[in-house]
Amino acid sequence: MLTLASLWMPVLLSAIGVFIASSLIHMVFQWHQSEYRKLPNEAEMRALVSAANLAPGQYVMPHCPSGKEMQSAEVQQKFKEGPVAALTVRANGMPNMGITLGQWFGLTVVVALLSACLACMVLPRGADHRTVFHFFAAVTFMSYATGSFINGIWMGKLWRAVATDVLDSSIYALLTGAAFAWLWPQ
Repeated sequence: MLTLASLWMPVLLSAIGVFIASSLIHMVFQWHQSEYRKLPNEAEMRALVSAANLAPGQYVMPHCPSGKEMQSAEVQQKFKEGPVAALTVRANGMPNMGITLGQWFGLTVVVALLSACLACMVLPRGADHRTVFHFFAAVTFMSYATGSFINGIWMGKLWRAVATDVLDSSIYALLTGAAFAWLWPQ
């Protein structure tokens, strides 16, 4: 029987591969840059948000706490007039990239570990390399890509941004599938 311990090397290799690919995507190729737009009146918006003294969190406007209130003419008018927006407020200060990159690497390890757990249940030792590749590519693609679709559907993330996230996820899936296919126990 295959154990999770026998898959430590492809778990680590795939996590490192995804981390490096992500770094290249964001720092060298930068195809996500156009997804972040500058507000034409950034100074005014900063002053407005600062004056509101918002705690870190997610905010929406118009705010509508229930489906019943959504049916009121007043709320429907607010939606019609706009703006309709979702706002994420973070704590003040420079982002701590060390912590963020550490969390991202941790997530890549968790995705690889959970995928390996599933594989231990369904794939035998010595499984065909193509089968291993396709299994891990499919599972990790779902892991990395679905959150972006959710944000496109519910949070209004631009579909072009979802598409580039899906491209990223495809690269991560191919790297993970290749690492596990290469190092699958015989």
